[in-house]
Amino acid sequence: RSCSFTGFSTVQSRKLAKSLSRSSVRSRMSLKPPKAYNSLQKGALIWDPKPLQVKKIFEALKKGLNEYLEAHQAELDYLSGRHKDTKRNSRLAFYYDLDKQIRSVERYIRKLEFHISKVEELYEAYCIQCRLRDGATNMKQAFSLSPSTKASRESLVELYKNVQECTEDMCFIEGALEVHLGEFHVKMKGLVGFARLCPGDQYEVFVRLGRQKWRLKGKIETDDSQTWDEEEKIFIPNLHEKFEIKVTELRGLATILVGVVTCDSINFFTTKPQAIVVDITELGTIKLRLEVLW
Repeated sequence: RSCSFTGFSTVQSRKLAKSLSRSSVRSRMSLKPPKAYNSLQKGALIWDPKPLQVKKIFEALKKGLNEYLEAHQAELDYLSGRHKDTKRNSRLAFYYDLDKQIRSVERYIRKLEFHISKVEELYEAYCIQCRLRDGATNMKQAFSLSPSTKASRESLVELYKNVQECTEDMCFIEGALEVHLGEFHVKMKGLVGFARLCPGDQYEVFVRLGRQKWRLKGKIETDDSQTWDEEEKIFIPNLHEKFEIKVTELRGLATILVGVVTCDSINFFTTKPQAIVVDITELGTIKLRLEVLW
């Protein structure tokens, strides 16, 4: 491969470097200011895009959106069938009510289709910038191994700028994609511990997703039921962060760590509520039950 770069003229390489620079995503698509995105807030921006993780989230997101689209399309087909039957029977009030429902579902389907097309557009732009960055990086490495001349040094500087621009654009697109990830509604379903859970025991559960935090306390009652001071929390999905769950037992003024686990959110992008049972202890003697609805 190094031989193929040796025959590449300096003029050609500089032209390619300039073309890479002109292909910056910000010159071809309008993006909102960085402050609109969670991952691009001041102090939170990390210039380290992760294409493999973005690909996984994109595929899961697109699959989930298509599930919603199919479900609403099936609902529309059902309502349309009833609409025709009602029209023949001349039940006007019921007919107009069905007509309103059909129009509402049709509007939602159009929104879903636009949502899917926007996500696909963003990911396509992301892949383009990723390929451009890889190409510029390979050229930069090849030129760094060649004899140093004024022209090669200028090409290296230009290629370095191109890599930086592509990296920056990828981060901006990641932020734009996060806006389209929706919400996770997380419900507390309680602890499972069999003999480990006794009446009067008190526990604290701490759930974190990036900068978002949920801290709730619960108590085991005499009838083995559980009471928690909060039951539900909304989290905004993040491209790179996983759920971190920490459970501690409260004994007077002392706290005893039960366990800390992480949970990937990639399987939550689906139409059906996802029941989660997490092993808090290594042996699984205490488990945490949650339900996530996207």
